[in-house]
Amino acid sequence: MRRLQLYIGTERVDLFKDESVQLTQTIKNVKDLKKIFTEFTQTFSVPASSVNNKIFQHYYNFDISGGFDARKKADARLELNDLPFKDGKIALEGVELKNNLAHTYKITFFGNTVNLKDILGDEQLSSLSFSNSFDKLYDFDTVTSVMQDGLTPFIVPLITHTNRLIYNSGSHTTFDPEATINNIYPHSTPPSAINGVYWNEFKYAVRLQNIIQAIQTKYNITFSDDFFNDNTNVQFSTLYMWLHRKSGSVERPTQVDFVFTRLTDLVQTQSQGISSVTNGIITVNIPTNDGLQPNFLRVNLAQLSANPYSVQVLRNGGLVVGELNSVNGNQQLDIPSGTDGFQNNSTYTIQIGGVVTFSSQDIIVTVVATATSGVDAIDQYKNSLQFGTNQSKEFNIVEQIPKMKIIDFLSGLFNLFNLTAYVNNVGTIVVRTLDSYYAASTTVYNIDKYLDTTKSTSDVALPFSKINFSYKGLGTFLAKQFNQLTNSGWGSLSFTLDGDIFDAPSEDYKIEVPFEHMQFERLYDANTTLTSTTPTGIQYGYSVNENQQSYIGEPLLFYPIVVPAISTVGGQKPRIRDTQSPAVADLDQFIIPSNSIGTTPTTSGKINIHFQNELNEFLANQPSGTDNADEFTDTLFETEYKEYIQDVFSLRRRLLKVTAYLPMKVYYNLQLNDLIELGQDRYKINSMKTDLTTGKTEFELLNTILWLRI
Repeated sequence: MRRLQLYIGTERVDLFKDESVQLTQTIKNVKDLKKIFTEFTQTFSVPASSVNNKIFQHYYNFDISGGFDARKKADARLELNDLPFKDGKIALEGVELKNNLAHTYKITFFGNTVNLKDILGDEQLSSLSFSNSFDKLYDFDTVTSVMQDGLTPFIVPLITHTNRLIYNSGSHTTFDPEATINNIYPHSTPPSAINGVYWNEFKYAVRLQNIIQAIQTKYNITFSDDFFNDNTNVQFSTLYMWLHRKSGSVERPTQVDFVFTRLTDLVQTQSQGISSVTNGIITVNIPTNDGLQPNFLRVNLAQLSANPYSVQVLRNGGLVVGELNSVNGNQQLDIPSGTDGFQNNSTYTIQIGGVVTFSSQDIIVTVVATATSGVDAIDQYKNSLQFGTNQSKEFNIVEQIPKMKIIDFLSGLFNLFNLTAYVNNVGTIVVRTLDSYYAASTTVYNIDKYLDTTKSTSDVALPFSKINFSYKGLGTFLAKQFNQLTNSGWGSLSFTLDGDIFDAPSEDYKIEVPFEHMQFERLYDANTTLTSTTPTGIQYGYSVNENQQSYIGEPLLFYPIVVPAISTVGGQKPRIRDTQSPAVADLDQFIIPSNSIGTTPTTSGKINIHFQNELNEFLANQPSGTDNADEFTDTLFETEYKEYIQDVFSLRRRLLKVTAYLPMKVYYNLQLNDLIELGQDRYKINSMKTDLTTGKTEFELLNTILWLRI
C-alpha cells in the first residue's frame, strides 16, 4: 500500500484508511476531441475528524460567521510516499451527517489544468488591459498612416464595415458621400470630389499574440513558448482579430464628465447607493448589511435632436456592461446585476458617441437595490450637459474588441489548431499541438510484468461515423453566396475515411470554432476600355450580410499581408478620403486581409485557416491559362487533425482496455504522451484511472498503427 497525503494550503487532511482515491487522467480523449483543460478530477470522502473540522471550519454549522467558503476552490496538493505528486484545487461538495453529527466531508480534487477555467471565469475580452503603445487616434491622418506602417501589433486592414469597394481606372465620376459602392482608383489629377472611400469605413485589428499576453498579465499565468509565445510559429504569431464590436461605423465615445446632482427627493433614507460622482465616474457602494442587494443600474436619456447616438456604460473603467447603438430620442438602458453586469462596490463611466445635445436633467442615473424587507432603495442622479464628438478620439481596444468570453476565445483557438494543455512542475501552462505533444516524448514503458492478465478487452475505437469541422460565423455576403453555390460552408469540412460512412454509435461529431470566416475578394480593374481583365494587388473584406447590410458576425480572424503599391495602372494605390475636408491619401503600401499567410499557396503562403481545401481567393479569378486552380491544401485538418483522426478511423484501430498494478517508480514518472508497450506492440494512452493507494491502473490504450516493429 502506498501512503497518500492530501494538503489544503499548508494543512494536512485526515483520510479514511480504506478510502479508494482514484484519479482519471486524459489529455485528448478519442471519445471527445473537443475536451481541453481536463487533465483529471476525482471526488472522494474524508472523515469529519477534529483536524478536518478545523480545516473546513465546521461547515455543517451555518451559524458560524466567516466560516469555510465552499463557493471557491482552495489550493491543494497530493503527495505519494512523502513525494510531491499533483498540485491542484479542492472543492467542498457537502457534509454527510449521522445522528445529527458530522460524519464525512465530500470533496473533489481538480488538476491544475482544469483550474484555468476557474481563473478566467466568465470575464470578457473587454476586461483585458493593453499596452499604451496601442493608444491610437481614430481620425483620417492616423488611420491612413497606420495603414501604411506595415505589420505591427495594431494595424488597419482593408476590411470595410458597410461599403463595397471597386477599382475602375476608367471612372472619374463625382464622389457621392451617400453611395455604398466606392471606386478607390486614384485618379492622377483629381478634383477634390473624385473617387475614394471614407477613412472611417475601416477599423483597427490586433494581433492575437498580444491578446494572449494581456491574458497572461491580467491573471498572472504563463503559457509556454511552444505555440502561443513562439514568434517563429507564423501559423499563430501572424494571426489577427478585427476589432469589430458592432456593425457599421465606429462611434467615438465621449465620457460624460460633467457634475451630477443628487435628486434628493427620490432617495430612500436607508441607502445611499451612489456614494460619489467625480469627473463623471459614478461610485456605487450599497450597504448590503442593511438587508439590501444590488438589483440594477439604469441610465435614462432624453435626447432632443434627431441625430443618432450611442451609449456605453463601463464598469471599473474597462468592461462594457451595457450599450445602445445608433439610437434616437428617449432611451432607457438597464444593466441587471451579474458577472457581466451591475455589481456593488464598483465604479461606472457613461460614454456617449455621436454629435448630440442634451439639456437639463436629460441624463438620469438610477441605482436600485432590492430590500429583503421594507422598501427598495432608490438612488438617482441628474446631469445637464452639451457636447459633440467631432474632435479626434482614441480608438480604445477594450471598447471595440468583439464580445467574447476569454475562456471561449482560448477554447476556440484550442479547437482551431487541435491544441492540448497541461501544467508543468514550475506552474507554466504548456500549450502544444496534439501531434507535437505526442512527438515530444520518446519514452516507452513495458508493463508486461505488472499486467493483470485475468481480464482485458479490445473494443472498436471508432466513436462516430464522420467529423464535421466548421466556423460558427459564416454570415458575410460572399461566404453566404459560397454556401448557396456549393451547399458547403466556406472552409468547412465533413471528414470520412475514403468517403465511407461507417456504422458507429453516433452519426457525426461536430467541431465548431466560435470565429467568423470571411471570404475575401481580389479587385480587378473594371475599366471597360481595357482589352483584358487586369488584376490589382488589392484584396479586401466586405463585412455585410446577404442583404448587403452591415454585419457583426463572430470575431473575425485573418492573416494580414503587406502589399507595396505597384507602379502600373495609376499605381494601384487605394484612395482614402477625409470626411471633414477634400483631402485624400493614396496609399504607398497597404495591408490586405487573407485566410493564408501568403497569396501564393505553392510557396511560403501555404499556411491557412481553412479546414477544407479551398480555392485561393487571390488567384481564383485569373484568366484562362493562368494559375487559377491553386488550392490551399495545407489546411488545419491536414496539418493538425488528419494524422490523429485518420488513425482513429483505421480498420486496424483498437481501443484496448487493460489493468496493471504499477510500481511507484513507474507511475510517478509516467506521462500521458509516453508509450505503453505490451509484448512487441506499442500503444498511446487514451486515458488512465489509478487508485493512488494500491497502484491499480485501468488503461484505455490506442494501438500505434504507424509504429513499425524492428
